[in-house]
Amino acid sequence: MKILIVATSHEQLGDSGRKTGLWLEELAFPYYVFKDAGAVIVLASPRGGAVPLDPKSESILASTPTIRRFQKDPEGISLLAHSIALSDVKAEDYDMVYVGGGHGALWDFPENEALKELLQAFIRQQKVIGLVSHGVAALLVLQNSVGEPFVKGRRLTAFSNSEQQVAGLTAVVPFSLESKLVAEGAFYSKGDDFRTHTVTDGKLICGQNPISALEVSRKMLALSKESMKELAAARN
Repeated sequence: MKILIVATSHEQLGDSGRKTGLWLEELAFPYYVFKDAGAVIVLASPRGGAVPLDPKSESILASTPTIRRFQKDPEGISLLAHSIALSDVKAEDYDMVYVGGGHGALWDFPENEALKELLQAFIRQQKVIGLVSHGVAALLVLQNSVGEPFVKGRRLTAFSNSEQQVAGLTAVVPFSLESKLVAEGAFYSKGDDFRTHTVTDGKLICGQNPISALEVSRKMLALSKESMKELAAARN
């Protein structure tokens, strides 16, 4: 199995003068779930090259055994330093795609043409797509077959307005993701702040926040196995 992970390239938190980027937990959890399942993992980003990490996600306060494992993992560190550009990625080369978040994704995902084409290809090929937290913003650039927002009528979750308020960044981010999804017709749901909450809609699996990345990646593997069994049965 070959799995693509998509991460942000954006590292400036608006005009605040602070740094942002990928939230490390949203990479570390799926990285080990996929790696331990024997998958080949490729990391891609809008610009390619080194993926910026949100400094807060590397702090002692955010530290978990999984994060500490990743920080000492030469293969993981190399993966972060050498992502490939999204424009060089083809959906047919992968079995699934996982889209991580971090606040940076709110800036460089919604209008990224390469990401749009890539996700549309995964959808056409009926492959599993997982997205977590601010990474769900990648869906905002997509349209359905009649030209409406792809998220319209979809059951989704993403980083909530209340979690954004707790983070103290409501006035800093370009938009509030929960409000944007609801405005475009998504059936948005959320759980308690910073607790695991995931939603599955067909082959689309979304997680509300960083801690939900573990469940999303596990559900992606389970759903992919089901899809492969259905495909094998259809061929027979």
